[in-house]
Amino acid sequence: MKYALITGGTKGIGKAIGKSLLKKGYSVILNYSTDDNTARQVLNDLSLKYPERISIIKTDLSSIDNVNNFCIKVTSITSKLDVLILNTGITDRSNFLEIKEEQWEKVINTNVSIPFFLIQRLYRIIPTNGSIIFTGSLMGIYPHSFSISYGVTKAAVHALVKNLVKFLSPYQIRVNAVAPGFIDTEWQQEKSHELRNKIEHKISLKRFGQPIEVANACLFLIQNNYVNGEILVVDGGYNFV
Repeated sequence: MKYALITGGTKGIGKAIGKSLLKKGYSVILNYSTDDNTARQVLNDLSLKYPERISIIKTDLSSIDNVNNFCIKVTSITSKLDVLILNTGITDRSNFLEIKEEQWEKVINTNVSIPFFLIQRLYRIIPTNGSIIFTGSLMGIYPHSFSISYGVTKAAVHALVKNLVKFLSPYQIRVNAVAPGFIDTEWQQEKSHELRNKIEHKISLKRFGQPIEVANACLFLIQNNYVNGEILVVDGGYNFV
């Protein structure tokens, strides 16, 4: 049995990846931080179709103090992780002049530091040809006027992927990232109709992407054993118009 762990796995992109891996025969561990009702519904729904192959761990991965305990919970479920998807991410839309140190540090910790330390603790149970995938972002490539901390941390994620290749190559563990553009998740659905239209006009395909389209990109990265150290952009042709 192959095992996959997905942080931020009960909504949006993470949920779509989890469903895709379950269809491929994986046992899947999903993580979430606060939304108990959604997590309970996801567990109930997936357990009906994939009994005994779905687990959910509640841990707030915006706090670095929780890393060790989270890893203990993971290893109590499985002693092997074939796939590790680091999908948890947060943003902060505070004005540049109003950003507080604790806000900046929380985004840095959640998006960069905690994923790094999770790999540090879990890489020993990832077998040869195992796959680590980060959720990067188009905003790590293009400047982002609404959240400087988000853009900076996603650029750091892309750089981290490249640097981790050097460390993980002796273990033959591949590490890549998907960099989604504007995907129609709960996060993006909060945007106004006017703002969504403005964004769509900047996308060649004239629409937001679907979570399953990002999940399919992740499946490609998992299944192709010769792709390593890549940032796979999934953005519908953003800024080509």
